[in-house]
Amino acid sequence: MSEFDGAKIAILRGDDVLTLQRDDIPTIPFPGEWDLPGGGREGHETPFETVARELHEELGLRISAQRVIYHREEDGHTSPDARVHFFVATWEELRDEQIVFGDEGQGWCWMRVTDFIARPDVVAPLRQRMSRYLFSLS
Repeated sequence: MSEFDGAKIAILRGDDVLTLQRDDIPTIPFPGEWDLPGGGREGHETPFETVARELHEELGLRISAQRVIYHREEDGHTSPDARVHFFVATWEELRDEQIVFGDEGQGWCWMRVTDFIARPDVVAPLRQRMSRYLFSLS
């Protein structure tokens, strides 16, 4: 397995994607912007183990790899050598009551995928990754 820095996941329910609003702290990347669950790799985690752990920490959800419908390794945005993994999963039966917001960020919401891609206050690399996923469907 190649080295990588982190992983993000887009959880889809119908036409919506599960999003998090980042803390509004000037010293972090993309303060206050809308983000997807995920984050940095710990130890020798695989890309899916990284994103599954982060999803549980951030939203209290445990996800099965069988839900993943798309996975791509991409260039990261922090340095020329950075590699990240982007996953898309479907979870039609996910109920809002199952989500337990963690202690990072300002909140969460379901957002139309088209709005996520169009909003200027969404983490830019994630808008691009989501657009590439949608393009792969056509």
